[in-house]
Amino acid sequence: MTLIAIFFPSLSFFLRGKIFTAIICLILQITLIGWIPAAIWAVLSLQNSRADRRNAQLIKAMRSK
Repeated sequence: MTLIAIFFPSLSFFLRGKIFTAIICLILQITLIGWIPAAIWAVLSLQNSRADRRNAQLIKAMRSK
């Protein structure tokens, strides 16, 4: 998924269900200069999403004890 975020940033957002963000990212990545910020944005968003999911699992595990 990280490679998709680097090479196809808007597709990364689209696959995670963030349609409006994907459209904004697509507009940004249309230009060659905008591709780098779009890729960085997609990778950081993906990492934050994974961290949020991991934290939610940890909280759920702590509550079940």
